[in-house]
Amino acid sequence: MNIFLRAPHGWRGKSAVSKPRGHCAKMNNRVIVKNKDQEQRGDGSNQINKTSSRLIRGLLIIAGTLFVGLGVLGIFIPLLPTTPFLLLAAACYAKSSERFYHWLLNNKWFGNYIKNYREKKGVPLKVKLSSISLLWITILFSVVFIVDILLFRIILILIAAGVTIHILYIRTLRR
Repeated sequence: MNIFLRAPHGWRGKSAVSKPRGHCAKMNNRVIVKNKDQEQRGDGSNQINKTSSRLIRGLLIIAGTLFVGLGVLGIFIPLLPTTPFLLLAAACYAKSSERFYHWLLNNKWFGNYIKNYREKKGVPLKVKLSSISLLWITILFSVVFIVDILLFRIILILIAAGVTIHILYIRTLRR
């Protein structure tokens, strides 16, 4: 067990023992060592912001990157949603990498999706119209030229109608 005492002129301890990572603050005559994975709150308790295990952090970064990729595909494929995948990516990055999280929020293509959703502003009218148009173009193309089974055609049209209703119920962002 490593015990560190803060002396006025630096760290004291056995030579085989190294300093803890992070930085130190004195609070109510106690020494509090903050790791890079913890944030000191005003009430004196520590709140873990990021996952400390390297393996879990790596898996979360990989999952976040996968979700960003699916979100990009969702921009071009109407039945694949963009915003939920970007929100999942933001959650993964928030728990694993501050750098990736800030990159995603400040990205000129993806950042607005997340910011508008978090602030409950809505979706721009232009995006609504293009989404609904692209949705119906691809669905009707599939129904007419690709799908031969009547039941699947009906299911595709019902899905398109449901997605259209959902998009229309989302608040329209006024600029």
